[in-house]
Amino acid sequence: MGRRDRIDPGRQHTVRREYGFEGKGLHTGLFSQILICPAAADSGIVFQRTDLSGGSNMIRAVAENVKLTERSTTLACGPVKVQTAEHLLSALYCLGIDNALIKISGDEAPILDGSAKPYADAISADGLLEQDASRKYIVVDKPLHYKDCNSDSEISIFPSDSFEIDITADYGSKVFGIQKAHYDSGMDYAAEIALCRTFCFLREVEYLLSLDLIKGGDLSNAIVVCDTPVSAGTLAHLEDIFGIKGLARVPEGYLSNVKLHFDNECARHKLLDVTGDFALAGYPLKARIEAYKPGHGINTSAVRYLREQYINSAK
Repeated sequence: MGRRDRIDPGRQHTVRREYGFEGKGLHTGLFSQILICPAAADSGIVFQRTDLSGGSNMIRAVAENVKLTERSTTLACGPVKVQTAEHLLSALYCLGIDNALIKISGDEAPILDGSAKPYADAISADGLLEQDASRKYIVVDKPLHYKDCNSDSEISIFPSDSFEIDITADYGSKVFGIQKAHYDSGMDYAAEIALCRTFCFLREVEYLLSLDLIKGGDLSNAIVVCDTPVSAGTLAHLEDIFGIKGLARVPEGYLSNVKLHFDNECARHKLLDVTGDFALAGYPLKARIEAYKPGHGINTSAVRYLREQYINSAK
């Protein structure tokens, strides 16, 4: 059930039952548990911190609640926050889930295998629960363009009868090259996008570790791009840090810790991130998105601008 055309696009949907996941957060390294629960029509996607006492501890998954975008998307409402929400949000959005309550026991969603596959596989196996309510869309009726003034990243949003997205990823790397990826609502999200894992460049690994980021990274949940040959000493150091043996740089220019699912798996993961961030529109979109060098900062800023045009301006 990775395709949205297998559900009634005119009705709202929620999950059929509860789904539980647990593991370490990529950046905090802290253990957390997630429970995806059915929710009533018109609820939207809401996170609830079950480990905090007092108050409702709820956070609506909308762009206005984005607080940080350093290497992931962090939602917050007052002192309540949830980090690295984008993979789960991507799965919910692309599978066509309008309403769900996400109970989480820590600051950060577990990284699992670095993709959205565990979420998509579990939910797809059961199908969705159709609800007695009409689905509400954001129907884009004019082109919108958003550019990051501090970089050459751009996102353009165009009218369309359905949801589709094209991304171009370019890091100035000879190994990575210029990668492109496409998704539309007629594709099998679970088989073509959800399984694509997060990635980083080897040059970033020690820097991120020095910032106390990627504490939950163990090289089983990330693709590592190596722009240049890697010395035996560096490989030995990485083996010691991450507790694995036999690391090497494969001819394609990646570490041998994982095997790529697709030649453009990194671009497909960037697309996964974009769909997760665009889920923060709060409603499914009828729009075509073109994203050049996307990142969580520009993604969520573009979605906030989109909501200003179509949601908040109507209030």
